[in-house]
Amino acid sequence: MIDYFAGIWIERSEGKKRKQYLLISIISTVLVLFVFKYYNFFIDNYNGIANLIGWNYSIDALAIILPIGLSFHTFQSLSYVIEVYRGNQKAETNFGIYSLYVMYYPQLVAGPIERPQNLLHQFKRENNFKFQNFHRGIRLIIVGFFMKLVVADRLGIYVDSVYNNADKHGGLSLALATFFFAFQIYCDFAGYSSIAIGASRVMGISLMTNFRRPYLSKTVSEFWRRWHISLSTWFKDYVFISMGGSRVKTKSKLYFNLMVTFLISGFWHGASWTFVIWGGLNGLYLIFEQMIHRVHTFLASVKFFTVFRIIYVFVLICIAWIFFRSNSIGDALMITKKIFTSRGKLFTPPDPEILIYCFLAVFMIIANEVFYEMIYAKRRIKRYTVLNNAYMIFLIICIILLGVFDGGQFIYFQF
Repeated sequence: MIDYFAGIWIERSEGKKRKQYLLISIISTVLVLFVFKYYNFFIDNYNGIANLIGWNYSIDALAIILPIGLSFHTFQSLSYVIEVYRGNQKAETNFGIYSLYVMYYPQLVAGPIERPQNLLHQFKRENNFKFQNFHRGIRLIIVGFFMKLVVADRLGIYVDSVYNNADKHGGLSLALATFFFAFQIYCDFAGYSSIAIGASRVMGISLMTNFRRPYLSKTVSEFWRRWHISLSTWFKDYVFISMGGSRVKTKSKLYFNLMVTFLISGFWHGASWTFVIWGGLNGLYLIFEQMIHRVHTFLASVKFFTVFRIIYVFVLICIAWIFFRSNSIGDALMITKKIFTSRGKLFTPPDPEILIYCFLAVFMIIANEVFYEMIYAKRRIKRYTVLNNAYMIFLIICIILLGVFDGGQFIYFQF
């Protein structure tokens, strides 16, 4: 409600008034997010420090439930106000249209985080049924359910078994669980995005692409141009560039901007120090890439190093994923130490078929990613409708035969 009126007031005002309305909007929106998502985090840390130094005064945490999709639709609402302030979007006077933009159900709980320029005008046009939209949307939904039910939830069985009892497993099992988690979180989140984009496409509304085969990236910066694209570009446009971006006088200022952006990104993902460290690690990766920019330029000119660069980036991302998945910093440090120092015995579930299905799921998603990256996306073959339909039937069969239908919710629902 505040952002709705703020957008109108910003457009009608001039000078300092515009900035005042913008600040009121940002502060009020962030305050709502803080109370529901971060208040208890700061209270817990305060109480921990108080106990450490011998204070007897503690503050009670709030017994509140995080509203579904709060982190996503607050960012979408903020983007609207900021774009109106920058003059890139006219203020929406129809409260119903504005509310639909903020709470659009397909992408409400886990994105993609849309910009007003892409979405608002689509709600105002007449959308008649088009078979092309229906066909494309259903295909995206099928792909999304395959990624979620066949790959993500299948891998989650092994990952949860190992990570929830990390102290009982050796480095080999923890390394394999981390490898599986990399594909679990990708297929879980990209699967939801595909379902959301597909459901919206069926209704004639186009949403932005949120993932573009991130594990085939050859640099960490490329990874973040392919992973959770709507959030990455949000932080780039509204945080990184607002601090000066890469157009700064000194390298140290650039490194500072990168680190702050990724620390905030990590904190956005969850009220836990493990997420902050995860964001910080990715910030360090990007800073290091800036430092050895010439080396990357040389490697990029030699095709022989392509596979090596992809594996190198994947390993770095997996190390960061350890902190993202771990229940505590202590667990993350223990897991990292064991992976690099203690081989141990590979954990085999009571049902050995689980491990076989996990490897099969990873193989299928890698094969699919490589095929789309090297052949389909490069338009090296004709896009036969019969072949596409046969592929969709194959995925449906896989979902029915190999899908895990008693798995948990989408991982990003908790954010």
